[in-house]
Amino acid sequence: MFAIIQAAGWPIWPLLIASIIALALIIERLYSLRRPKILPPGLLQSVLTVLGRGGYDANGLHQLEEDSPLGRVLAAGIRNQNASREIMREAIEESGRMVYHQLERYLTTLGTIASIAPLLGLLGTLVGMIDIFGSQSPGTGNPQQLAYGISVALYNTAFGLLIAIPALIFWRHFRALVDSYVVDMEQQAIKLVEVIHGERR
Repeated sequence: MFAIIQAAGWPIWPLLIASIIALALIIERLYSLRRPKILPPGLLQSVLTVLGRGGYDANGLHQLEEDSPLGRVLAAGIRNQNASREIMREAIEESGRMVYHQLERYLTTLGTIASIAPLLGLLGTLVGMIDIFGSQSPGTGNPQQLAYGISVALYNTAFGLLIAIPALIFWRHFRALVDSYVVDMEQQAIKLVEVIHGERR
C-alpha cells in the first residue's frame, strides 16, 4: 500500500488527508446523531408530568435544556408558557433553528469532501500523465513502461472515488437523519404547546 502511495506521487497526499478528515467526521456524526441522544424516549411525557405537578424550577429547566436537543426545544417553550400561543411557538422555532444548525455541524465539510475528492483524484491522474509523457523522448518510448506509468497515474482517480462514494453516502444519510429528527422535535413541541394551552391532553 505504501509503495502505491509513493508511486502515485504528491497529488495523493491531499486525498489521504481528505480521507482521514472524512473518516473522523463520519465516526463523530455516527456517535453524536444517535436517536436516544437527540430524542430521549419518554422525555415529552416526563416533561408533561413535571408540568402537571407544578412545573420546573430554574435548575430543573437548565438541566432539561442541557439534557438533549429535544430538551432544549421543550425548555424554550416552557420558559414562555405564560405567554400567548404565538410567542411560545416563536420561542420554540428560534430554539429549533439553533438545534438544527448544531445537528448539521460538520455535514458541509463532509459534503465538500465528497464533491472534491474525485476532482483531486483526476488532478493527480493528469499530473501523473503529464510527467509520464514529458519524460518520453522521441523514438525511445517503451510501451510497457508507458502502460505502467499510466496505471500508476490512475491510482489517484481510483482513490478519489473510493473516498467520495462513502462520503456521499454518509452525507446523504446524515442529512436525512437530521431532517427526520427535526420533524419529530416539531411534532413533540406542538403537542407541548397544545397541552399547555389546554387544547390537548
